[in-house]
Amino acid sequence: MTTPARARLRRLLDSKQLIVAPGVFDGVTAHLARRTDHTAAYLTGAGVAASGFGLPDIGLVTQTEMAERARMMVRVLGDVPLLADADTGYGAPINVVRTVREYQDAGVAAIQLEDQVFPKRCGHLPGKELVSGDDFARTLNAALEARTDDSMLVIARTDARGPLGLDEAIARANRYAAEGADILFVEAPHSAEEVERIAAEVNAPLLLNLVIGGFTPEQSAERLQQLGFAVAIHPSAALAHSALGALTAMCRLRGIEADEFLPTKPEEFFNLVGMAEWFEIGQRHQPATEGTGA
Repeated sequence: MTTPARARLRRLLDSKQLIVAPGVFDGVTAHLARRTDHTAAYLTGAGVAASGFGLPDIGLVTQTEMAERARMMVRVLGDVPLLADADTGYGAPINVVRTVREYQDAGVAAIQLEDQVFPKRCGHLPGKELVSGDDFARTLNAALEARTDDSMLVIARTDARGPLGLDEAIARANRYAAEGADILFVEAPHSAEEVERIAAEVNAPLLLNLVIGGFTPEQSAERLQQLGFAVAIHPSAALAHSALGALTAMCRLRGIEADEFLPTKPEEFFNLVGMAEWFEIGQRHQPATEGTGA
């Protein structure tokens, strides 16, 4: 059985008007999105990781933690549709099935899955690795079969632009559309020209991710409407300003300047919540490479 929020998202998509969805990550931001009359909101995994768990967006937050956060957001948002980040689906296709069921029960209007290896990392960080297109097609098919309410949409994200180039990213997006994804998300195009190519060459409803300081240059809502994009998400809009306000207040209490702490790109923001330390832990526990001995 569908929900008012899912029905509303479908109507919005059918209207062909760009959906601008701010990133929400806690109860306050969800309330503010509703009270400022946004037509939809985006549950940002990066925002939940940082604000809810003090972690960088490198695959450390679990499915149950994200699903529970989504459930609370849906309660707060009411009939405002929530598009919800579910990273890689948190495992093999069998895990993806459970993820879809949990998100569906939580009431989200759309679930987003991506083709990175696990553990993933923020789409606007370097060093991303991908699963094969065949492997993600299996993930996508598992997700599509798992939902019992077809009005909960499935967003397929490809991160191929960074490691494999734009041609491969567009090819994967079209393949995922053919597999049945409802909305396609080509992550991190590097220029306005690349954004235009995606709009021209991917034959499906499209989502663009606009991250402050990220790889993709800022695009106006008017331009994205002209290009035919369906959704523009702004995951860092509230997060960045919230963090800036908190940092400024903390520094004033100490009588110091905030400038030395201010992040200008996602990598610097995630280092504020421990990314460098987590990467060091990861490197320390990597298997020995050939020739180094046991």
